[in-house]
Amino acid sequence: MPTNAGNSKRVQPLRIADAARQLYHVFIRDLVVPCSIGIHDHERDAPQRVRLNLDIAVHEPADAINDEYANVVCYEQIANDVRDLIARGHVNLVETLAEDIASICLQNIRVRSVRVRVEKLDIMADAASVGVEIERFNLGE
Repeated sequence: MPTNAGNSKRVQPLRIADAARQLYHVFIRDLVVPCSIGIHDHERDAPQRVRLNLDIAVHEPADAINDEYANVVCYEQIANDVRDLIARGHVNLVETLAEDIASICLQNIRVRSVRVRVEKLDIMADAASVGVEIERFNLGE
């Protein structure tokens, strides 16, 4: 399999924090996980590396955060939930994985929007990665 993925330029965090709209930015950058994903038979034989980037716009609480874990959207919990999702088994499409990850993030009522990028790292010898990026909004906003 190609190994030139390490030479790729990393995704930079979006600038989605916005004091006027009472939003702060939670992000997970360049999370690489083994994932059973793809439509081809050889992609079902063994997990492949997938890089994930999440940008989450979070509504700031009316009260101060007060250094309390319960008052924030926890990036560690989101990362763990994503790992659990991937561990459930094979998925055919990167689009499906991106949608499922977005749904995880949007379960928190404080999340206003999420952008998810899913990249398969070892697919094309002449490309660092291939994949999709989606953005979804919390309709309860």
